[in-house]
Amino acid sequence: MTHTYKLIELTGSSTVGTDDAIKNAIATASQSLHRLRWFEVVETRGHIEAGQVAHWQVTIKVGFTLDE
Repeated sequence: MTHTYKLIELTGSSTVGTDDAIKNAIATASQSLHRLRWFEVVETRGHIEAGQVAHWQVTIKVGFTLDE
């Protein structure tokens, strides 16, 4: 079977870590998008406060299949 995919870019954030930022982005996207199939990490950033990592941002590309 063949599929046609749509690719979008999302940025998730978290104070916990990169995995949590990715999970937050996917969980939020899955509320309005369906048939999410895969993701690819594009960029990882962080915010520093008082010499500590305070916040993570992870940009991902997410692929999902289009309705046939």
